[in-house]
Amino acid sequence: MALQMVFKRYELKFMLTTEQKERVLRAIGPYMQPDRYGRTTIRNVYFDTDTYRLIRRSIEKPAYKEKLRIRSYEQARAHSPVFVELKKKYDGVVYKRRVCLPNEDAVGWLCEHDWQHAHDSQVSEEIDYFLRYYAPLRPTVFLSYEREAYCQRDGGDFRITFDNHIRFRQSDLSLEAPVGENPILEEGKVLMELKCSGGIPLWMTAVLSSERLYKTSFSKYGTAYAAIIKGSMMYVGNDLQRTV
Repeated sequence: MALQMVFKRYELKFMLTTEQKERVLRAIGPYMQPDRYGRTTIRNVYFDTDTYRLIRRSIEKPAYKEKLRIRSYEQARAHSPVFVELKKKYDGVVYKRRVCLPNEDAVGWLCEHDWQHAHDSQVSEEIDYFLRYYAPLRPTVFLSYEREAYCQRDGGDFRITFDNHIRFRQSDLSLEAPVGENPILEEGKVLMELKCSGGIPLWMTAVLSSERLYKTSFSKYGTAYAAIIKGSMMYVGNDLQRTV
């Protein structure tokens, strides 16, 4: 039986300098602490159609959009636990469905159309439907980044994450592979995300105001896709080739 999880929350993004990040960390110290993952290197493999239908739709900023990926919080092995995640966004609210299962089972399900793990739960049935609806899907981008994650000291559901060294590639699309090679974030920049089911705490609003931080729109997969298009790169078999 796969472990399933469901999240419904708002996700607000802010682009910081490394200096701003350090000041924010000092300001949130009395309220936040590292979560159970703490500092990790997150690896993701995104799935899409041959024409990148999902990400092309997403960057058009529609009212509703969705993505599919598998994720690990360390370099995976065949039996390592990974997360198959279906992420939807509607009217500013993020709905994430995810199933935890061994890496080899996740790959068998998503890449080899082995459906034996697709009916263990309601969430896996949703993912199964997504796979069939958009079929055929394939791995398109490997995306990795360093993350620091913080949760509330009082046990609330408000979370803050800081991501840097965001990199991608289109070859070796496996969670067992090393980190990506192509940076998509300017040196000295950090992506901060605020995740909450309701309003932002007043003390955090004061921090944003004092640092003059304003919400931005930034999609890691969308930025990687833009870099692929800008560089006229295309995926052929297991190799990344540049068109002439």
